[in-house]
Amino acid sequence: MVSAILVIVADKGNPQYALLAIIPTILFLVLDAYYLALERMFRKAYNAFIEKLHKQEISASDLYAVTPVGNILKTFLAALLSFSIWPFYVTLLVMIWIVKEVLI
Repeated sequence: MVSAILVIVADKGNPQYALLAIIPTILFLVLDAYYLALERMFRKAYNAFIEKLHKQEISASDLYAVTPVGNILKTFLAALLSFSIWPFYVTLLVMIWIVKEVLI
């Protein structure tokens, strides 16, 4: 999406359209952070299951119930600050800014 918007910017020669590329960039940043948060919460659930298994405290209901463990908002905010998220999106935002500035 971002590439398509930047191609339109290059074709039309209007640098103001480059700012439209920020919208999908931010949306995908939030989506990536959300899925990273869910992954972390499911990993906590998996680790809790394994711990119960090793302590031999497992029950039949534990075998079929896989639910994320933790506070989604807190985990999401932690995921937003993750090193696995920011390098890609900061680079993308810098590239959008460069395209906007070069075409002026």
